[in-house]
Amino acid sequence: MSNLVPLVRCSQEHVPVAVFARSVDASRAVAAEVAALIRQRQREQRPVVLGLATGSTPIAFYAELVRLHREEKLSFANVITFNLDEYYPLPPDRPQSYRHFMQTQLFDHVDVVPANTHVPSGLVPQAEIDAHCRAYEDQIRAAGGIDFQLLGIGRTGHIGFNEPGSPAHSRTRLVTLDPLTRRDAAGDFGGEEHTPRYALTMGVRTILEARRVVLLAWGQHKADVVRAAVEGAVSAQVTASFLQEHDHAVYVLDQAAAGGLTRYRTPWRLGPLQDQGLGWDEKMTRRAILWLSLQRRKAILKLTDDDYNEAGLQDLLQIHGSAYETNRTGFYQMQHTITGWPGGRDPRRTQPGDAPARPLRASSAGVFPKRVLVLSPHPDDDVIAMGGTLCRLVEHGHDVHIAYQVSGSSAVSDETLWRKLLFARDTGLAAGTPLAQVDAWCRAYEANGALPANPELKQWKGLIRRHEASAAARVCGVAQANLHFLDLPFYDAATVKGRRIGSADVERMHALLADFRPHLIYAAGDLDDPHGTHRLCLHALHQALARSTTEAWFAEAELWLYRGAWAEWELDEIDLAVPLSPQEVLRRRRAIFRHETQKDQAVFPGDDRREFWQRTEDRSHRLAETYNALGLAEYEAIEAFKRYAPDDFLRHVQL
Repeated sequence: MSNLVPLVRCSQEHVPVAVFARSVDASRAVAAEVAALIRQRQREQRPVVLGLATGSTPIAFYAELVRLHREEKLSFANVITFNLDEYYPLPPDRPQSYRHFMQTQLFDHVDVVPANTHVPSGLVPQAEIDAHCRAYEDQIRAAGGIDFQLLGIGRTGHIGFNEPGSPAHSRTRLVTLDPLTRRDAAGDFGGEEHTPRYALTMGVRTILEARRVVLLAWGQHKADVVRAAVEGAVSAQVTASFLQEHDHAVYVLDQAAAGGLTRYRTPWRLGPLQDQGLGWDEKMTRRAILWLSLQRRKAILKLTDDDYNEAGLQDLLQIHGSAYETNRTGFYQMQHTITGWPGGRDPRRTQPGDAPARPLRASSAGVFPKRVLVLSPHPDDDVIAMGGTLCRLVEHGHDVHIAYQVSGSSAVSDETLWRKLLFARDTGLAAGTPLAQVDAWCRAYEANGALPANPELKQWKGLIRRHEASAAARVCGVAQANLHFLDLPFYDAATVKGRRIGSADVERMHALLADFRPHLIYAAGDLDDPHGTHRLCLHALHQALARSTTEAWFAEAELWLYRGAWAEWELDEIDLAVPLSPQEVLRRRRAIFRHETQKDQAVFPGDDRREFWQRTEDRSHRLAETYNALGLAEYEAIEAFKRYAPDDFLRHVQL
């Protein structure tokens, strides 16, 4: 297990933490530890008892175990498994059930004895739940206890389904799910209203009795709760923090999930950077100056020597000579992110004294007009995250195209489609579908409160989203001929967790890039959207770019990542800040309003209950206020982006 032992134990962290560049590398390391334990017990002719977790986090871990079985003859004949939890009530053959998950991810692909796999039953009669839970505990004890327990961590800080408030002495039991947990699971169940309210789960005490505990966490959306569990006090409000009391527990993180820890976010608070093997490069310098400015509630240029000294940032003063020079460094770095010309100026119309069109690469600054490709995972992400910038690019004369990567059909409620079907039925316009069939669907909804799940109705939902996207693009000035509806196939999987990027997805993305040959690509950088579509779309782009490296357009292209409704860029990560006027904010709002199915009753709103136009206006206005607080210009709103050259994106972005 040496590959999971942290090389450095930070004083702020109350439990061992191992950080990997990529989640797939971390998954392989954990799988290697489990494989070594299985083989050791085989040599000893003893069974090994594994406690297993579900969800998207351990999928790569299970894939590696399956590979080890197929390619390296790892046998699971001596393995006994106990899963952490199961939704209640839920039949085991439902795609959302954890029994189904384990069968499809692991059990069906290895030689584990079926009778040795245990998952709490989602069908046990309510009167027998307590007896079932006691029996589950008895089975664990009869097997000799759990040797290795795998965990994930929910955004409420839960392990298993031990939601906030679960006591340290809790055992296997029925629990009520936290609203945030249910919202995170809603994508698998077709909406929050269809998501179970209860689950059966191992208790905290059951988990802590395992001889070895490994918790996995990937992604920026886990960073805050990981920091609370690792650096905060032990608390029943964050049940993952109980691992601090386990002698053989370790958190295994990717860089994004570890990004909130003190040693990564503000390492100067732990002492001189050189003592930590770090240095004051441009990014770290900028981060520290911005942090100090916001901590002291002073504009950057007003920071003093005392401010730096009292914050433990004496090293910066030594490097730059004074607070004045240090401040200038941070101020100009932020000032140079601001531009009203995101695609660059027309060199034929540039006058002496005009503001520079920073921060475009010098090699592309003279190209005008540019071919601009905006990639929108869902049909509304473009206008939500960069609607103002989109309008600006069109107004400046660039050749702007938008590619919608998935249909977005899952986010259209049955009630919304029913109203559309009623209109089609009553007008006699049913797009080629017999009116009798439309009438039957309407009656089915009126009788059951739900429409039948079939491909034709899914196409209707996708068509609704497509027309909304076209209307929103028109508000931004983008012609219908410049819209591309890719309908990437991965989106059609039965469940959210079953979605995988395949060759067909990559081929569609690559064909678009090869045909359009963009100078500028705008893509969603929300790797942590609650349902994974943005991450998968970025995967598809990543692989498509990898196929494009020998094509002439590739070397001169620039990639700009935006973030939408789910996350924001940290200040020190922003490379491009596009200020918006009050009129442009209202125009962006009009474009968002064209997505009528996502107004008022969005199916998957996440943990923020506001409408998407409210989220984006608050976010962009708050960013503008922050720039003002730093001592920069005052704007109504700002949209922010992070820049990559495509080859840097391929080398450095860990997906």
